[in-house]
Amino acid sequence: MTRLASPRYFKQDTDAPPALSVTVRHRVQFGEVDLMGIAWHGRYATFFEEASTELRRQAGLSYTALHKARLRAPIVRFHVDYAKPLLLDECVAIEARMIWNEAARLDIEYAVTKPDGALAATGYTVQLFTDAHTGDLLFASPDLLRQCRRQWRERQVES
Repeated sequence: MTRLASPRYFKQDTDAPPALSVTVRHRVQFGEVDLMGIAWHGRYATFFEEASTELRRQAGLSYTALHKARLRAPIVRFHVDYAKPLLLDECVAIEARMIWNEAARLDIEYAVTKPDGALAATGYTVQLFTDAHTGDLLFASPDLLRQCRRQWRERQVES
């Protein structure tokens, strides 16, 4: 089966470093499917989170690092495009790609592929940074994000 190209949701500047990416494997579990044995559409948020958690961990933006820096990064936008259903017991690949930008935000694109390489779903999330104690939105990039970007530019982040 021919693999469809994954759409790109965010524009990447020509002078920006390449996207950071990670791919995790996930076996579709009984509790994730409906009566037809198809992954319920609401589970895709969890699938995306599984990959983005690993991506952010590798980039130095783990939940532990955010907590220590007194930051939160809530999702303010979540989007999914469904192409093919995921079936019970399929082992799928979930790719998360963090796209460079200069704002105090994280733009992450996702692609979920079936065992035969067919594209099952794509999507994206946008996370903004807030102060963990006040909840105030941060308009300037926090130190933790600036450190991630320095390492990203210097190619010191695993990808």
